[in-house]
Amino acid sequence: MATEKKPTTKKPVAKKPVAKKTTAKKTVAAKTTVKKATVSKKVTPVKAKRSAKQESFKVCKEPSTFMSFKITEQTVYWSILLIYIMLLVLWISNIQLETMRIIDSIRVS
Repeated sequence: MATEKKPTTKKPVAKKPVAKKTTAKKTVAAKTTVKKATVSKKVTPVKAKRSAKQESFKVCKEPSTFMSFKITEQTVYWSILLIYIMLLVLWISNIQLETMRIIDSIRVS
């Protein structure tokens, strides 16, 4: 160990005999607090900046009907996804047909 602590011994403190006191009801004196005088500063009036012309409500554009058709980026993404899924379905069904043909040819022979 790098450092070792020396054991410390406490010396007993001599206690003075204390006479028993009777408990008497004490009245609590109201404390008065000293308040510091407030320093008032001169306030210069500041003119509020006028905001730009405020419009109460803007008329929103009418929502499009549910059956209306508009090509957006999402339309392109969904169509690409649809084509990809259809190609996968055709490929998997083609593989299944080929395996069925092979199984049938094995059974016949």
